[in-house]
Amino acid sequence: MKSSRLALSTLTISLLSLLSCSAMALPTAHDRVYTADQNSNTVSVFNPVDNTLVGQIRLGNPRPDVLSPLYRGQINVHGMGFSPDHKTLVVISNGSNSVTFIDTATNAVKGVTYVGRSPHEGFFTADGKEVWVVVRGEDYISVIDPQTFKETRRIQTAVGPGMVQFLPDNKLAFSVSSFTPQVDVIDVKSHTVIKKIDVVSPFSPFLQFTPDHKELWMTHKDVGKVTRIDTRTLKVTGVIDTGFITNHLAFATVNGKVLAYVTVGGENVVKVYSTDAQAQLLATIPTGALPHGIWSSDDSSRVYVGLENGDGMEVIDPAQNKVIAHVAGGQAPQALIFLSNVVGDGDGKRNLAPLANAEPLNIRLKPVTAPEAKGFVVSRNLGVVDALEVSLFKLKPQTNYNVYLSGQSTPVASFVTDAKGMSNGTAIGPARRLAEPGAQSSQSGPLKLIVMEGAAPADASRAVLVSDM
Repeated sequence: MKSSRLALSTLTISLLSLLSCSAMALPTAHDRVYTADQNSNTVSVFNPVDNTLVGQIRLGNPRPDVLSPLYRGQINVHGMGFSPDHKTLVVISNGSNSVTFIDTATNAVKGVTYVGRSPHEGFFTADGKEVWVVVRGEDYISVIDPQTFKETRRIQTAVGPGMVQFLPDNKLAFSVSSFTPQVDVIDVKSHTVIKKIDVVSPFSPFLQFTPDHKELWMTHKDVGKVTRIDTRTLKVTGVIDTGFITNHLAFATVNGKVLAYVTVGGENVVKVYSTDAQAQLLATIPTGALPHGIWSSDDSSRVYVGLENGDGMEVIDPAQNKVIAHVAGGQAPQALIFLSNVVGDGDGKRNLAPLANAEPLNIRLKPVTAPEAKGFVVSRNLGVVDALEVSLFKLKPQTNYNVYLSGQSTPVASFVTDAKGMSNGTAIGPARRLAEPGAQSSQSGPLKLIVMEGAAPADASRAVLVSDM
């Protein structure tokens, strides 16, 4: 009798284990991961089963071609949202002020809406009847009919709305801002702001709800923090110091606990936090260059990360807290989303183009005479020329800085920092060959990138920042 009870107990445990594994089933061939690629102006489409690039939806030409008048196509493919039934993907291009509607089953564009200056992100309402697009360069949300692709109204917000999301009952929407330190709480039915919540900084590019929708977490890219807001009391409940260039965040349920995954671009990591009343840092996961967009699979078995300077996607296994796959994709991916059950019969390759860009070259900058200075450079091949993209931080405000190749008297790029000592820009030219690791300068020494204040001959001993190659 005792052995029978033991056998029954063992069987029960086995069944529970089987059910537990079933609940954590991996993504299927019907699912897809998408990235919005800002430099190549593509949407990269990935198969999460084998972590491969299926192909790309080309919405415009790569960046060198947009220096002339733009008559067709989109520029700066940047943000993404989707319909509740996962049948429609909306893609926001902030350079051409457009919202592109894509059929996820066929990868075909079915409509384009043009809105105000520099839209950033867009999302369907919870009932799927409207699309709200935040117009970051202005002070309103553009409301679009997804059937006619026409703007139907505008909702006045704080200057520079950065993103908007909806509670599942479709009663309230929350809009964070990129230029104003507040969150606008909007009554969806009346399309009016009913409350303004003050937050810690004016620059927020992203928000996400916890799985139970009781909290909103928003990132502050400018100060490296995350703010938590109670969606019932509409009050800030906590602020977390996350790190330099905090971009996006996602949630996953691991071993019965809801965890937050935050991309910290300046450190090339994803940080994992508990969602207790006092959030605790649980793990730091190294990634490729400048992690930006992030989204978890529906079952929390995988977390997907877009690499803005790595031109691709990485896959995190949250059970192990480590990257298990890297997949090349479009140039400078920004937003990333995972969508389940979008592919029917077939391979899902209709209307997709193959990858057209090469792998980027990332160059680290280390401080020399300015201990607090930070910077990084990425070189991308653009066919006959290259783009040398330079990002500088924590330098003197409103000051001219030049970037030299050692041994050269003419700078390859010149920048003026803003009031916070920051600057970002791109130099176009034959730079990749000179910037490759191991290249030699005319002085027969290792070739370096040197960032110096003002115009002066390149001299590594007087550098503010120098490449660490």
